[in-house]
Amino acid sequence: MHARTLTRTLIAGLALVALAACGDGQQRSGGTDPSARAAKATPAERRPAVDGLPGMPPVLDPKDVYAADRPNKLSPVVKDFPSRIYVPNTESDTVTVIDPKTYEVIDTIPVGRQPQHVVPSWDLKTLWVNNDRGNTLTPIDPRTGTAGTPVDVHDPYNLYFTPDGKYAVVMASLDRQLVFRDPHTMKVEKTVPVTCYGVNHADFSLDGRYFIVSCEFSGELLKVDTRKMEVVAQQSLPFGGAMPQDVKVSPDGKKFYIADMKADGMWVLDGDAFTTPTLLPTGKGAHGLYVGRDSREMYVSNRGEGTVSVFDFTRDELTKKWRLPGGGSPDMGGVSADGKVLWLSGRYDAEVYAIDIRTGKQLARIKVGSGPHGLAVYPQPGRYSLGHTGIFR
Repeated sequence: MHARTLTRTLIAGLALVALAACGDGQQRSGGTDPSARAAKATPAERRPAVDGLPGMPPVLDPKDVYAADRPNKLSPVVKDFPSRIYVPNTESDTVTVIDPKTYEVIDTIPVGRQPQHVVPSWDLKTLWVNNDRGNTLTPIDPRTGTAGTPVDVHDPYNLYFTPDGKYAVVMASLDRQLVFRDPHTMKVEKTVPVTCYGVNHADFSLDGRYFIVSCEFSGELLKVDTRKMEVVAQQSLPFGGAMPQDVKVSPDGKKFYIADMKADGMWVLDGDAFTTPTLLPTGKGAHGLYVGRDSREMYVSNRGEGTVSVFDFTRDELTKKWRLPGGGSPDMGGVSADGKVLWLSGRYDAEVYAIDIRTGKQLARIKVGSGPHGLAVYPQPGRYSLGHTGIFR
């Protein structure tokens, strides 16, 4: 080989070695190799934003627990269900069914004695009517609107479901118990006696690891560990004769709001710390709490004065008050799937109200049975139900 050729060969070889060395160094540092980047990214991508209750569907947005409840964002499970308003009439022992498009009553379903609430199941497939004095739950198929065979459940004043779907939680008000049951068969799994009177409403923390319960007859609040199924804290509200009702967690999960029909407002509670809450006056007989589809506002039904107060989460203040023409007794209900209408039962007036959320104007006033209470709008957006008249995540 000629000297010139040998020199060229040696230079080319050295260049290849140098390039190989550069490439090898970049792979070791993860600079350009795609597989190295993927391997590094995988653990971070798999880490949940919120360390939720095991078995609970992942929190979609750590800043908004209601992120799955956007307008018309219906689960595939319910997307073909007809839109209906289900009204339990406590004194008539019936459920009135209303078509929200026509505002007309299309059916009246006989149920057990003193139905209090119509509750969507965790899997969204069944509506359970809480026949409190009848000691039964009546299942309704929301696809067909037909009632099934009642299930024996003692003192089912209200009904919730744990975020993992593992248990139904019966608020046995007169029995002074929280009863954890199988969510399908309603077989008792664990009974938790409580020392307060009138366990009533509840809502769960952002991570699902605990829930806050109102005790309406003794003016107390409970904090319950979801996984252990145990009461871990208890306090009396700082108001003589307090009567706490509905409970809702704030979108960011940092506060709980508890309506109080005797204190005429809602308590604002730090759920994690469970310190003494502060009272925000809303109106006489504050009772129900309903969050709008954009997670910006919450609607407070003031049963004792026929009004609805509007609370702005971002501004942390009340911004409006809507008055029902001619008065009324707005109680429990829910927001329509498209987020445009607030539906409320008129507890002492045997009627139901449809209110335009954009204007606060009454759209309809519909006569129903006697003592309408825990009205359910169904279907609603969300992946699963936590119970009551419709708390969805």
